[in-house]
Amino acid sequence: MRLSDFDYELPPERIAQTPLEPRDSARLLVVPRSGGAFEHRLFRDLPAYLRTGDVLVLNDTRVMPARLIGRRLPGGGKVELLLLRRLEADRWEALAGPGRKAKPGAELEFGDGRLRATVEASTESGGRVVRFAYAGVFEQVLDALGQMPLPPYIHVPLQDRERYQTVYAREWGSAAAPTAGLHFTPELLQQIVGMGVDIVRLTLHVGLGTFRPVAAERIEEHQMHAEWCTVSPEAAERINAARAGGGRIVAVGTTAVRTLESFSGEDGRLRPGEGWTDIFIYPGYRFKAVDALVTNFHLPKSSLVMLVSALAGRERVLEAYRTAVAHEYRFFSFGDAMLIL
Repeated sequence: MRLSDFDYELPPERIAQTPLEPRDSARLLVVPRSGGAFEHRLFRDLPAYLRTGDVLVLNDTRVMPARLIGRRLPGGGKVELLLLRRLEADRWEALAGPGRKAKPGAELEFGDGRLRATVEASTESGGRVVRFAYAGVFEQVLDALGQMPLPPYIHVPLQDRERYQTVYAREWGSAAAPTAGLHFTPELLQQIVGMGVDIVRLTLHVGLGTFRPVAAERIEEHQMHAEWCTVSPEAAERINAARAGGGRIVAVGTTAVRTLESFSGEDGRLRPGEGWTDIFIYPGYRFKAVDALVTNFHLPKSSLVMLVSALAGRERVLEAYRTAVAHEYRFFSFGDAMLIL
């Protein structure tokens, strides 16, 4: 398969710049995998497509204010870091811009010296390994100095940081939001639980693997960047019990899909654990754990479009995207959603 097989036309005005209020007022395009007509609903209508015994799987990662803007020492030129993942203690993998000014050995400072960084090495993917120096607790320093790492296609400043967090976010460590979950409200989650649907949380800290562009023309040659994920023994037990009882596993977002598939055996049973995953899911992949997916609309030629195409079929997904464009759905992080059944 070629990269161009996963392209589609998107007018720029369809890219959502701000989140909707309330969260569950986003639109929902329902896509039956078996064929037939698409349905146009609102996200708050999601419970109509769930049933007692199903499991809704959420990624409870919390986004860090991972964008740091500072200056180089001693010259004072502007520099920017996007933190991707903690390697150990105060050593982080990050993206740096401009990269030519952040070579190994460079000294950087943020917040008038409250936070300093030394660039230690370059990575194979073009990033940097940096070591931070500071006084106090790193998370508190980053919270004071960092900005939310909104995608580059969003040009409107975010007024409320929490609108780039899910309402169930709790495990600090992501460089981007698992955006399919942004549509849930506490009331909607409570309604779903009241139907007899179990809600289970796992964690994948979103990093470069999720949003790095696919550069290889033959998509099979693309290598995903590893991301850290965790499945608790309780989560595995509840998901396995639901499947054994005939319930469906409904993943919220591609990050939940990648975690479930990374920790599932060929028999479909989920095992607890934690570690790095670089799983790359594209058409031809045989799903072991996921029956349905709640997801947003993704960038053309992205690994996320490929994952969704693996679940629903490439032609079916591209048809859904064309339908969404024609019906003026909102796209990408703050956009509308799709339910694949």
